[in-house]
Amino acid sequence: MCGIYGWIPSQQFQDCDAHKVSLTLKDKMRHRGPNDAGFVIFSTQAHKAEQTERTYTRQEPFRLLLGQTRLSILDLSPTGHQPMRSPDGRYTITYNGEVYNYRELREELRAAGVAFYSGTDTEVVLQALIHWGKDALSRFSGMFALALFDARENTLFCARDFFGIKPFFWHSDAAGFCFASELPALLCFPGVSRKVDPVSAYQYLCYGQYDVGAATMLASVYSLPPAHCCTIRLNSPESVNIERYWLPEVSTRSKLSFDDAATQLRQLFLDSVRLHLRSDVPLGTALSGGIDSSAVTCAVRHLEPDAKLHTFSFIAPGSDISEAHWANMVSRHTDTVHHTVTVEPQELRKDMDALLLAQGEPFGSTSIYAQYRVFQLARECGITVTLDGQGADELLAGYHGYPGPRLASLLRAGDLSGAYSFLRASHQWPGRTWSYLVSQGVREFVPEWLTPLALRCVGRSTAPAWLDTEQLRQEGVRLLRQNTRRQLYPTPHCLKQTLAYQLTWNGLPQLLRHGDRNAMTHSIESRVPFLTREIAEFCMSQPEEYLVDMQGCSKSIFRRAMRGLVPDAVLDRKDKVGFATPEWQWINALSDWVETTLADASSVPFLRMDAARQEWRAIRDGRKPFDWRVWRWLCYVRWIQLLDIRH
Repeated sequence: MCGIYGWIPSQQFQDCDAHKVSLTLKDKMRHRGPNDAGFVIFSTQAHKAEQTERTYTRQEPFRLLLGQTRLSILDLSPTGHQPMRSPDGRYTITYNGEVYNYRELREELRAAGVAFYSGTDTEVVLQALIHWGKDALSRFSGMFALALFDARENTLFCARDFFGIKPFFWHSDAAGFCFASELPALLCFPGVSRKVDPVSAYQYLCYGQYDVGAATMLASVYSLPPAHCCTIRLNSPESVNIERYWLPEVSTRSKLSFDDAATQLRQLFLDSVRLHLRSDVPLGTALSGGIDSSAVTCAVRHLEPDAKLHTFSFIAPGSDISEAHWANMVSRHTDTVHHTVTVEPQELRKDMDALLLAQGEPFGSTSIYAQYRVFQLARECGITVTLDGQGADELLAGYHGYPGPRLASLLRAGDLSGAYSFLRASHQWPGRTWSYLVSQGVREFVPEWLTPLALRCVGRSTAPAWLDTEQLRQEGVRLLRQNTRRQLYPTPHCLKQTLAYQLTWNGLPQLLRHGDRNAMTHSIESRVPFLTREIAEFCMSQPEEYLVDMQGCSKSIFRRAMRGLVPDAVLDRKDKVGFATPEWQWINALSDWVETTLADASSVPFLRMDAARQEWRAIRDGRKPFDWRVWRWLCYVRWIQLLDIRH
């Protein structure tokens, strides 16, 4: 696990001090790679030898800078140093991630005549890309963000894993093309604007949407979307040609019975966990007590019955969202060394700036701080790698069972009696009131132009008083929630359409960002064994009733697959807490800090601060209900201040 960066300067920036830029980037991302760091500077004169951190002597015009900070996980020796070059010197790679099937790929490449000089997955990734080209990406099982320089073709090839587990931010303008693993690091390159993106600001503040596709909170900074790659020619760095290399197919192709499908899913999951256990450093699991993290922990114990296994949990004592009972049950079942962390509101206040700088952009709720503390605890206990259950909800229709899309699929198929039966059965599950179920179903059929009216009917607005809607409209922002799932995944299978959209475009990328930054700020590699191409394609090929059955049971096939491995009491849970925090209690306990933070923000892009302060006081005094908008204001305001973001 690492931090990577690079720069193809335009001609007028080729005389910049690349060494100084590299040192700045190394310091900025040292937390991502505390064990080693390296860079390569390629001269504008192709016949001249490149300069590295070991051979650098003087500043001279350059055409490419590549760098990396390394967290050693596999082959801890110096042979894993990056950037790594091919034996003939033609190719150079800087790479962040882990490709877990590197041993199998290495044997396949050896059979083709490729020689290897280290035990790292980096060398396997390098040789795979040389041997198979872009097609190598579909062979990788793992997480990655990478840049490969071809000195003969004078091109830089960049790619990101199937789900966007590992980050890749980029910018292109008059200064050239640059990239980095984190947004604050990218701001260290010359010419990168700090102007806030009005569309992203609106989507975040009004709907809590962020990390959608290529968009970031900055207008001129982009994220390479999951399952995308791009090629840049060094003589034209302003031209970035992006293409998608994988898209999950959402048609129902499987002919397996439910029991056979559950058996196959169990094997796929165990195979994935087995690969994710490959590590040369201490390993543990993040255990919330829900089905997904419990399944990961139980699978690890099943595969490694004698290993000393550490588990880590956030506990909210005295709260109705606490899952301590379930986490303790699984810990006892798997005989782990269990560690817990609790949080006091003042600790959130103290760590707020560090948390925001780690995340790099605003985020949705205080649960991200609880996760931050879990990784901090793991680091304090000497753990370098953790496994968790991220992605299972989006793959297997978890959360509250997606009743709206499931109902819409039944109605689109003309199954009116099935839709009625599904509604009646779903109503028996906690939190699924009749009004909730009907509203979830209706929203699947509401056209975009009726959205403002529909929101007003439930007491919400596309233009709340605390938003500067005039300013937003001047910036050309449409005051509607972005939703492109029907365009990306045209299919009558509404449930799987929603899952695929959340899996690769809008939903899961948020959670993966939180996990990556929180883990890496504590120099921990967070692994997510649910997120493999094989598991995703398998789940998307199953009938929707295997995911959410006619009784409204979420993750139906996975619950069956885990019988005998995970305690039945966990698998039979009907409640869904998620990784939640007592947000209102925390915010209420910090009301003075909230008041001060909002009062000190006199001018914030697209926020009417007077109206926001009035709204907060109404919430504080109980005259208006609390929701996540308060946290969004605090997060957004403080982010603007910390990173000197401009309008």
